Amino acid sequence: MPKTSKTGKNNKNIKYIFVVGGVMSGVGKGITASSIALLLKTRGLAVTAIKIDPYINVDAGTMNPTEHGEVFVLKDGLETDQDMGNYERFLGQDLPAINYMTTGSVYLAVIEKERNLMYQGKNVEVVPDIPLEVISRIRLAGLEAGSDVVMIEVGGTVGEYQNILFLEAIRMMKSEQPDDVITVMVSYLPVPGSIGEMKTKPTQTAVRSLNSAGVFADVIIARSSSEVDEKRKEKIARFCNVRKDCVISAPDVASIYDIPFNFEKEELSTKLCQLLKLKPKAIDLTAWKKFVQNTKKTKGEVKIAVVGKYFNSGDFVLLDVYLSVLEAIKYSAYSLHLTPKIVYLSAVDFTDKKQCEKLKDYAGVLIPGGFGETGIPGKLNVIKYVREEGIPYFGICYGMQLAVIEYARNVAKLTDAHTAEINPNSTHLVVDVMPEQRELIKKNQLGGTMRLGEYRANIKKGTQAENAYKKDSIIERHRHRYEVNPEYIATLEQAGMVFSGISPDGRLMEIAELPKSVHPFFVGVQFHPELIARPLSPHPLFTAFIKATSLYQANKSIEKVKKTVAKT
Repeated sequence: MPKTSKTGKNNKNIKYIFVVGGVMSGVGKGITASSIALLLKTRGLAVTAIKIDPYINVDAGTMNPTEHGEVFVLKDGLETDQDMGNYERFLGQDLPAINYMTTGSVYLAVIEKERNLMYQGKNVEVVPDIPLEVISRIRLAGLEAGSDVVMIEVGGTVGEYQNILFLEAIRMMKSEQPDDVITVMVSYLPVPGSIGEMKTKPTQTAVRSLNSAGVFADVIIARSSSEVDEKRKEKIARFCNVRKDCVISAPDVASIYDIPFNFEKEELSTKLCQLLKLKPKAIDLTAWKKFVQNTKKTKGEVKIAVVGKYFNSGDFVLLDVYLSVLEAIKYSAYSLHLTPKIVYLSAVDFTDKKQCEKLKDYAGVLIPGGFGETGIPGKLNVIKYVREEGIPYFGICYGMQLAVIEYARNVAKLTDAHTAEINPNSTHLVVDVMPEQRELIKKNQLGGTMRLGEYRANIKKGTQAENAYKKDSIIERHRHRYEVNPEYIATLEQAGMVFSGISPDGRLMEIAELPKSVHPFFVGVQFHPELIARPLSPHPLFTAFIKATSLYQANKSIEKVKKTVAKT
């Protein structure tokens, strides 16, 4: 008898859409899965989304961001791939830990079950037991969410050794539920410069590699720099065994938020529902359309500097490290009918005050989270400069801790103030490790042991934080190991710093700020507000920051006019 969820759904009436990639990585599987999920949701279907990563890492928390991109933290604390953030932003809903898995987490679960005799003495093998564990998690995620449709993105590229077992899971599910499982391949059609013609052969090869694993594409999303013409659609359909109308053109677009509209031009959601024998409502993209229109019809721009350390990757600028931060800035700016002109500055370049003077060109400065000591002197110079010059500042996680350190050194006169993360021998550890974290560090238990996921904080009245949130209690997501040292709170407050967000037990400082009478906007938060910013519901702190930058920019323009008039 099939398992049933609290909503009354069972495995037999849930549909599954697998998204796989062909030809090369970075082809857009995550955005494709997110866009399809959005389209199906706007047709009245309950949708959830899963990411499968082919890494031995148990979660994404230990991966280098310059290699893998941003680590996205779910509400229950799991550190995941950045595609989970795309799913949450497009769907406008929180996703649980069951919706993310890696090769490492799957193998670990199977081994733990074997050690606990849950296989009842059976010989445990890679096939079928690893694919069966994958299938079990997929079905559980659908049941827990009460979904009509489960989107599953398989990381990597078809033909790689790492994702063979996940393709086997697709094959097994399809054989058991042929009417409930379909596969969408996102493949790349190159246009070699020396040839000047769009080529389909790499996609044909990728599809045959997929077929060799016993999996057959029902839909092919044809990614390319331009529209895919009818001739090439016919060619792909003929050689890849798909209907011509199920070859969907996916050209490069200016914004990822336009992709759902491009898909709907070719009635993708209708075709998927037909393949799955679903009878959805008529599509309603009204809210999404309004958001996209706001991104294109703005009344002005604000120039914002994001000062970080993870931007450089060889000769390229890597923006995926701070993806959620950059998107959160955009959502708030668009909601205020402004275009954010975001400039990425490396912290290591700010060696002295002269270098910091370039910040006068910006209406606001944001320092995002991070780890380690690279770029810290530069960030401290930046914070000191914007604090003294009255330039709006927003510090996130490490950006808050460094704001506290800078203030302690230069205002509270604790000249040796530092964080235990960098200088544990400092005489004034204004940022330190809490006792429970210290024990974990001693035991070298570092993976998945930071303060992770959702925590509540109380907001002080009459502060910048209260003005932004319009409430006295908040819940935000965290990812950090170090905290503002409670021993220095009184000293910092006497020097003028305000801790406007505090944990319910009073131990942990969640928000630090300066009064508006002292600085137009100087706010640091220990949590990561960017993780819950959504296109249709911008985060209030980012919106408050953008408002402050807009006002600062306007006042700066007025002062410039006054000076010009005075000279004449």
